[in-house]
Amino acid sequence: MAAETFAQMPSLADGGAETLAWMRRMRDEQPLWVDAANMHHVFRYADVQAVMSDPARFSSNIGRILPGHDPEQISANLPWLDPPDHRRLRQLVSQAFAPKTVVGLRPRITEIAAGLLAAVPDGEFDFVERVAYPLPVIVVAELLGLPPADRAFFRDCADRLLGVGDAGSAEAGSAAIAEANRELREYLTAEAGRQRGSRSDGLIAALTAAELDGQRLSDVQVATIAGLLLTAGHITTTMVLGNALLCLRDNPEAEARTRADRSLVPAALEEVVRQRPPFPRVVRVSTQDVAIAGGVIPAQRLVVASTLSANHDERQFPDPERFDIDRHPNRHIGFGHGIHFCLGAPLARAETQIMLDLLFDEFAELRVVGEPVHNESEYFGTRKMTVFARRS
Repeated sequence: MAAETFAQMPSLADGGAETLAWMRRMRDEQPLWVDAANMHHVFRYADVQAVMSDPARFSSNIGRILPGHDPEQISANLPWLDPPDHRRLRQLVSQAFAPKTVVGLRPRITEIAAGLLAAVPDGEFDFVERVAYPLPVIVVAELLGLPPADRAFFRDCADRLLGVGDAGSAEAGSAAIAEANRELREYLTAEAGRQRGSRSDGLIAALTAAELDGQRLSDVQVATIAGLLLTAGHITTTMVLGNALLCLRDNPEAEARTRADRSLVPAALEEVVRQRPPFPRVVRVSTQDVAIAGGVIPAQRLVVASTLSANHDERQFPDPERFDIDRHPNRHIGFGHGIHFCLGAPLARAETQIMLDLLFDEFAELRVVGEPVHNESEYFGTRKMTVFARRS
């Protein structure tokens, strides 16, 4: 195999076809790959799982080798924390997405989802704009206890973070995301200050009253956690909903079976997350020299573990390119693995199951029109997706 085959990872802009073919070659021929930026990539399921399972050798605190980050923000940035700090903060935050909490949210999720579907017309519309991101952004805004008057701003920030709309060039898109992050951080910091000491039953007020290591969280720390919940509770669901329609488009027999037997919806969505995980990779930092994937990763290197590749690894999943709603067991790592398993997974599962069930109830026909506009790297999913819907 020529060296240039491994020179650069393909973009996900085509929906992942080129990337998946490239990753298949990498799993077979170069399971440990060093890119031009000296980042070390692993692709096989066992190696990806090992990286995600071992915080002692693969630290989540990438800020340790990427300078310029605010220590106060890092102290509350759950994805960047290692034990024991990670455990203490996750216990504090996990109440928002605990299974018991999510069960209590199901009636409200159903009400929001039904309202969104009632507002869309028969004919063509953008599924992402009208359905896939409004549902979770409304849910997470209510969960945080944000004032209804501010939810339009909150949604606008979410739009820009997801790249919804036309940003123009890649540089303009990056600038828009950075600006949205700044505005959202400033807003949430101010909101934490406003809600401190209030009787609001939202999560922001609860976090301002909580203690970590005997001390109250600062407004900046509360804002950092709230920003994380936007990602965990919003982007995950948006990606999975769009990906579900793509998987069913490509597998009409599975769609027909799932429409006819709604008990298959949960298994179908797990297979969606296996084939098209919302976050295609995780990044860690090696804390020591580590032998893995037939090579050695030196200490203090950025390590990229491809969940997308792992979920398509023939060593773990028989016939991995086949969309199989009967796949059992389905030990995918599309929601992560280990101590950093996706905080928003229970909420994302509930929202996507409820919405898919309602979509089948509402529309006799629902099909993707043309090719969606796909995210290119950070998230694996669509930014725009035109669908045709017919109620009867």
